[in-house]
Amino acid sequence: MSTVRHNWTKEEILEIYNKPFMDLLYEAASVHRLHHDPNTVQVSTLLSIKTGGCPEDCGYCPQAARYHTDIEGNDLMSVQQVKAQALRAKSSGSSRVCMGAAWRNVKDGPEFDQVLEMVRTINKLDMEVCCTLGMVTENQAQRLAEAGLYAYNHNLDSSEEYYKEVISTRGFKDRLETIDNVRKTNVTVCSGGIIGMGEKTEDRAGMLVALSTLDPQPESTPINALVAVDGTPLEDQQPVSIWDMVRMVATTRIVLPETQVRLSAGRTQMSREGQAMCFFAGANSIFSGDKLLTTPNPDVNEDMEMFKLLGLNPQKPFTKKVQPQTVEASDSQFEALGEKPKWSRPEHKIERNEEAKQKAKALK
Repeated sequence: MSTVRHNWTKEEILEIYNKPFMDLLYEAASVHRLHHDPNTVQVSTLLSIKTGGCPEDCGYCPQAARYHTDIEGNDLMSVQQVKAQALRAKSSGSSRVCMGAAWRNVKDGPEFDQVLEMVRTINKLDMEVCCTLGMVTENQAQRLAEAGLYAYNHNLDSSEEYYKEVISTRGFKDRLETIDNVRKTNVTVCSGGIIGMGEKTEDRAGMLVALSTLDPQPESTPINALVAVDGTPLEDQQPVSIWDMVRMVATTRIVLPETQVRLSAGRTQMSREGQAMCFFAGANSIFSGDKLLTTPNPDVNEDMEMFKLLGLNPQKPFTKKVQPQTVEASDSQFEALGEKPKWSRPEHKIERNEEAKQKAKALK
């Protein structure tokens, strides 16, 4: 129960997932208390620094340029805008700012230089900084690390098998390669996935196999419940049940005992009682703030009221790992290489993605 394993099988994980509910909760809570303070929750704020216009075809994402959604795109935010949002997040109790840009992959140039300055700025505010910018090379990961990046998010989304039913414009192995590039630095890894996309329970177990076999395992793992957005290929998916969400959180806690499990997208559909079960089952991180990139999220005041009710305390920054040192751009040991890596484009056809694309064309 207290050992980190990297050899979990799908069958073993399914056996855990399908345990009687009370037995599963008891085991997960026991593992949680061995490795974490059960009354402390890490609070992050997610900020979309560049919204919309993404060339990918992820079936769940309203930021994909090929689908017709109500998302208003915006160019890359300025460093000062990001700093102001970070200060607001800090005053509301967040210890981490996660910056997301709707890019397929990082490209060397002025925009990436601007993101590096954002990282430096937030780290100097004594906040943890996380980025999710798409695929990155080893050199780009090193430049982020120098700037003071604490974590890099790159979700696996689902099992390798079901991934092909959701995304056709990038390969699962590219995600693993990006995580491997980040691991060559001192930056921690944040990687998880989404449930409720039409996958089978076996796919949920398969995703946990992929995450658990990473060595080391991710320092944080977001478990998202799909938020079905009109205009996306997954717009008709029914909300995942709270019982499935609790089972997934509990199973993740057992399989990834030292990882911070983040209760992410879909919390607006959960009652406080449902969220309390997730915290009991091992969730010890949330995104706070009224928006997760482009989808709704509980207001920070609601979360603080819930914390007070449950006796939970926000985790202080740099509790799990010391604060990275920021290296100024002028002192950097790494420079832009102008790399043009050949990230894969499987480009197989996903029928529902194609239908959503054609529907968007007809509406334009």
